[in-house]
Amino acid sequence: MYKSFSMELAGRTLTVDVGRVGAQANGCAFMHYGDTTVLSTATASEKPRDGIDFFPLSVEYEEKFYSVGKIPGGFNKREGKASENAVLTSRVIDRPMRPLFPKDYRNDVTLNNMVMSVDPECRPELTAMLGAAISTSISDIPFDGPCAMTQMGLVDGELIVNPSQAQWDKGDLQLTVASTREKVIMIEAGANEVKEEVMIDAIYKCHAINLEIIKFIDQIVAEVGKPKHSYESCAVPEELFAKMKEIVTPEEMEAAVFTDVKQVREENIRQVTAKLEEAFADNEEWLAILPEAVYQYQKKTVRKMILKDHKRPDGRAIDQIRPLAAEVDIIPRVHGSAMFTRGQTQICTVTTLAPLSEMQKVDGLDENITSKRYMHHYNFPSYSVGETKVSRGPGRREIGHGALAEKALVPVLPSEEDFPYAIRTVSETFESNGSTSQASICASTMSLMAAGVPIKKPVAGISCGLVTGETDDDYIVLTDIQGLEDFFGDMDFKVAGTFDGITAIQMDIKIHGLTRPIVEEAIARTRAAREYILREIMLPCIGEPRPTVGEYAPKIISMQIDPQKIGDVVGQRGKTINTIIERTGVKIDITDDGNVSICGTDQKMMDKAKKLIEIIVTDFEAGQVLEGDVVSIKEFGAFIEFAPGKEGMVHISKIAKERIDRVEDVLTLGDHVKVVCLGKDKMGRMSFSIKDVK
Repeated sequence: MYKSFSMELAGRTLTVDVGRVGAQANGCAFMHYGDTTVLSTATASEKPRDGIDFFPLSVEYEEKFYSVGKIPGGFNKREGKASENAVLTSRVIDRPMRPLFPKDYRNDVTLNNMVMSVDPECRPELTAMLGAAISTSISDIPFDGPCAMTQMGLVDGELIVNPSQAQWDKGDLQLTVASTREKVIMIEAGANEVKEEVMIDAIYKCHAINLEIIKFIDQIVAEVGKPKHSYESCAVPEELFAKMKEIVTPEEMEAAVFTDVKQVREENIRQVTAKLEEAFADNEEWLAILPEAVYQYQKKTVRKMILKDHKRPDGRAIDQIRPLAAEVDIIPRVHGSAMFTRGQTQICTVTTLAPLSEMQKVDGLDENITSKRYMHHYNFPSYSVGETKVSRGPGRREIGHGALAEKALVPVLPSEEDFPYAIRTVSETFESNGSTSQASICASTMSLMAAGVPIKKPVAGISCGLVTGETDDDYIVLTDIQGLEDFFGDMDFKVAGTFDGITAIQMDIKIHGLTRPIVEEAIARTRAAREYILREIMLPCIGEPRPTVGEYAPKIISMQIDPQKIGDVVGQRGKTINTIIERTGVKIDITDDGNVSICGTDQKMMDKAKKLIEIIVTDFEAGQVLEGDVVSIKEFGAFIEFAPGKEGMVHISKIAKERIDRVEDVLTLGDHVKVVCLGKDKMGRMSFSIKDVK
């Protein structure tokens, strides 16, 4: 049965059609927010997938170019690989949804969100987030929802709920918050050094709006929601846990995991597992689920140590950061490099500078963004965690971590006018044991400064973790979580910023939300930690950006010419500009408004190219002195080329002070001569004199 539901949300109408389309999906919501239209579906397999020990959830965000009246670029005129924005949106939807499915559920679930129409006033990403929550809530798939999502912008000091695309792009805050009925469950933010108190206020304004949306979703579920289906639980039997504790006591397991060296801990767990495998050799059913049981045993042990005993696996205090180290210039000949080490997490970032013409072109649904000047790429090879796996290019995690670091650093980059370069930083993970994304922010800051990029302020990042008990006030917030505390804990709260404010947040949790005191404590902890990292580690290593770019980096000269003269510089079929490039070895880019960028590594040749362009665009007057080469000799005189495509004539009577009968008696082709401008002759050509040069 087709039903339509509507509510007013941030001054626009949100409409959800159920039963109109997609009837064979477990759940389908046809979403309309303004003129933005997204089809959101939730589907699940009938049976669990064999041989897996995790919940196989897939979240897709499909950008259809017809939604903005465009045909895809390139040779293949159909949508293909997901864009970076689509990948990041899928991750933002995944993070609040995943914790709300049963932990022992192993059926494949796919949440698909197809953007069919885009209204610039109503962002499709937000519409898809709400659609995923609604389609899952009304389906028969087990789900402890609903959840809701709100976005917040900050324009001219004013918080704006669900901003338009233009407000989102230009504002000082890009905040997305998801909530359950009681708590915040996900936070994602990019910010222009927003103060902590402003950020917290914005988060909880989003939360208040989310609670209103959840009431709306409850109404929809009450009318059209399906009963949740039963499923085959994959939980580890308590009987197995009890037997394991007889063979490996809690004290033995605690000794196995209580070390600050990841490799030692992994070897200890291998020995524990081997001991249990030997004990259960005759029980095939238990052997099949033993890896998951050992994982759960470790998890219970670590959580108990932290929550009850306030002991961390590596012996640190609750608010203590692992040992830190920073270096710059570790890679020769590149434009800039730096390495940041935190415990067993080690990142090397390399910076590359190029002319603005090397900016990345972006073909997406946002008409306002067609190129990216700053690109941050993050790589996570298998050797960084001691594993072997063939690299098949960046996955969603790598794309997400790169985008987070990029978001954290964009607010401190210099303007194109002040620094006319395209900038790429690549973070290589040498070693990983937790929070590599935040280490990449620290390494990238130092690498940019080493490359001579005049960033406004240094940025550092740090992550906090969480272990919770049975009640809301029974919890421990951990500063600088390592991998084990991330795997077995309840939260990974990443915050990056300067001394003056936050530039990026990403929060992942595994429980049904955080109370306000936890959020406030985590933000306060990350501020103290990042200030310590900046003050004690990064700034002593490199205190400020280097005054010039490095020896091997391209140098850039910018100049402005009359747009009417662009054709003179380019020449017929590009002949003039190509001649300048051949003679000087530089790269030249000219924008439609007459901004000329000359890029090269030889300053002398760059200056020569600039001088040639200045000559070409200058209307010379009588009395000005120039230099040029003899390119043609006639009976009546010689033609002097003083710039590519620019020639003037010296009449035979103006070549020498004494009378000459033949031009060849004084000049030969290729001679370099100095001339003075006499103005234009009757034919409109530049007229020169050699003999009148003073």
